[in-house]
Amino acid sequence: MNNEERRMKNSRQREDSLLHTRSYDFALRIVGMNKYLREQKGEFVLSKQILRSGTAIGALIRESEFAQSQADFVNKLSVALKEANETDYWLNLLHDSHYLNEVSFISMENDCGELIALLVSSIRTVKNKLMKKSEE
Repeated sequence: MNNEERRMKNSRQREDSLLHTRSYDFALRIVGMNKYLREQKGEFVLSKQILRSGTAIGALIRESEFAQSQADFVNKLSVALKEANETDYWLNLLHDSHYLNEVSFISMENDCGELIALLVSSIRTVKNKLMKKSEE
């Protein structure tokens, strides 16, 4: 393994660790928000949707650890990215329908946006690595 490969691997490990931590913390916040929406607001439909998509992000990231190939890894992270984008949709809908107050919405949307940015970065890094390998 040359220095460039080692640097990319170390960078990806740090990013993966950050992705794992952030996605797990986000999932915990989503679970709490789901509980609040059901118990305090009596909302059961949208809260179920955001619970599914918001917790799927971390589950897919965890699943990517055991990807069978780098292409499979990219695929799993791409699905996690789609779930994060869907979660952002539900956050906006909950806010615009007055189930989420401004402070909660901004905080959750910022966290979701950070997850999206981390996922995009991870996917690009691995895709670039795959392209470099195919050029060799």
